[in-house]
Amino acid sequence: MPTKPLKPCNKIGCRNLTQERYCAEHAYLAEQQRKDRHKRYDEQQRDKQAAAFYHSVEWNRVRQQALIRDHGLCQDCLLEQRITPADVVDHIKPLRLFWHLRLVLSNLRSLCNQHHAIKTANDKRKYGGD
Repeated sequence: MPTKPLKPCNKIGCRNLTQERYCAEHAYLAEQQRKDRHKRYDEQQRDKQAAAFYHSVEWNRVRQQALIRDHGLCQDCLLEQRITPADVVDHIKPLRLFWHLRLVLSNLRSLCNQHHAIKTANDKRKYGGD
């Protein structure tokens, strides 16, 4: 099988040829760039507490209760007199701001993906944040 042709290292001013993005001398730059790309996500967007909650047994139980209560139908579509299966159980008041309401059935409603995206966008405008 033929090998990749050699090309100049991506480091400005380096004359070494390599098959990768950087030569062996500058390979550390690729790792540094990867860390920089993920830094903001790791610091500001990743919510480990919420991720753990959404994988918990308690959430799965209350989610099922909400789907049963709503007959597995999108509640916003019903208001528009359409019948659409629910894909998501949404927190009416956002989880990050109202953590104490995370398992309260009256704070949950079943939505389709389209209405959940609309509701999430509205929440971002209303409450701010990511």
